[in-house]
Amino acid sequence: MTSMTDPREAAAPLPYETVPDDVAPEEWLAAIEAILMVAEEPVPAVRLAAVLSLPTGQVTEMLHRLAAEYRGEGEAATRPRGFELREAAGGWRIYSHPAHADLVGRFVLDGQTARLTQASLETLAVIAYRQPISRGRIAAIRGVNVDGVVRTLQARGLIEDVEPESAGGERAARYRTTTSFLERLGLSSLDDLPPLAPYLPDGLDDDEELT
Repeated sequence: MTSMTDPREAAAPLPYETVPDDVAPEEWLAAIEAILMVAEEPVPAVRLAAVLSLPTGQVTEMLHRLAAEYRGEGEAATRPRGFELREAAGGWRIYSHPAHADLVGRFVLDGQTARLTQASLETLAVIAYRQPISRGRIAAIRGVNVDGVVRTLQARGLIEDVEPESAGGERAARYRTTTSFLERLGLSSLDDLPPLAPYLPDGLDDDEELT
């Protein structure tokens, strides 16, 4: 009987022990940079390790080495860089340096008309801090109809539907922020959202403001 090979096994990366010994560490760093330059979203270290056929721990160390180098630290550091390597949304990605945010923003937004409106930003903030939350609850907090705004945020990939909840005998969709939301803000998780308390009037806490 002819044995059949699982196509998933055939496509699996080689174990790192089979990687040639003469590959210099700098070449692996360059390979990681090449991948990150074309990535459209944060890349987990475990995925990079699978592609490079290296141990995840080793790849993580190289990522931290690159991040330090971009910050101007370590032996390989040269001039200040206009970009940095950060962990965000469960992976690693290269971002423009915050020091140049104004210039980058001017370049990206120059002539752009499809910006988020104030209403969209306010609605997104309510969802971010009170997710998962129904559309009716969002409207009650903001005091206006939010149907169009919610559709816009969904179209931008910033929020998504989650399991519905019972509302007056009917099933109402609830919304939460997406991985893309975390990525665009450069956050690793929702725990990194800034607290609201410093921006609220004296004597008012987060729950009172958004309930």
